[in-house]
Amino acid sequence: MTRLTTELSSGKVADVRQVLDGNHNYLTSLERSLEVLNGYSVANTEAAYLMETMQTSLENVQNFGSELGLDLILAGGGPIGVVSGNQSENARTQLSATLNSLNDDVAGRSLFAGAATDTVPLPDADELIALVRAEVLGQTTPEDIFAAAKAWFDDPAGFDTVAYSGSNTSLAPFVLSDTERVSLDIRANNPAIKELLMNMSVAALADDPGLALDVPTQSELFGIAGLGLQSNQDQLTRVRTTIGFVEGRVETISARNQAEEIGTEFARNALLASDPFEAATQLESVQFQLESLYTITVRSSQLRLVNFL
Repeated sequence: MTRLTTELSSGKVADVRQVLDGNHNYLTSLERSLEVLNGYSVANTEAAYLMETMQTSLENVQNFGSELGLDLILAGGGPIGVVSGNQSENARTQLSATLNSLNDDVAGRSLFAGAATDTVPLPDADELIALVRAEVLGQTTPEDIFAAAKAWFDDPAGFDTVAYSGSNTSLAPFVLSDTERVSLDIRANNPAIKELLMNMSVAALADDPGLALDVPTQSELFGIAGLGLQSNQDQLTRVRTTIGFVEGRVETISARNQAEEIGTEFARNALLASDPFEAATQLESVQFQLESLYTITVRSSQLRLVNFL
């Protein structure tokens, strides 16, 4: 009665050996598949969260660049003249916020450091500005300043070696199923990101005493940096599109894994499920037998020779 009550309440057979007739291979295979799929589910969740966080960080970075670009274009003068305000300080503030976003991490793993997930990939704003300043000192025109800065950012021995602290190797591919792997190689030394950092850094140096730029020259430099930041928007959009494509693949693979997991669980449950009608019928029969036994036992206990005589 205990066995039948358990089967009726759980919906599963109590004696697995009897159902499988000693052949556990099929059940073992199903349970192993469920364990593997559960592991892939964790990997899918991790990959999806990592990419979602990368998207959020790059969205912030793109917004910082867009806002600063518009401000610098206005500060560059043109038909409405030079806009008042300390645009170099504004550039330093936006650069600092951009670097903080690019140095983000998830559970201690850096987002944009490549395989060096335990490393903060970029320096702080003051340090980066100081590095760019050392490269542009002595230049007197906005064109020469940008040319010197661009040469340093493009030189493998420049920004990539001195400022970027991450790895030049991308993250290992995410294993999301028996046949599916996805890779994502977006690092802080990506050309689109370097272009953004260059324009922000140069704009932050416009009022530097070492450069000794007069107001008209500063305004011209602001205008060039602002246009550079605006044209950089398309590059950043393409970077985010790459992440979005990989996010779509992760979502598709995750849905496929979930469907396979549901099917496998159904097969296992069908193998181990008890027939509720049969279990209820047998339980009722056993209860009747037990009640009959109790009745007989009571009557037997009342038998006395004196009563018989």
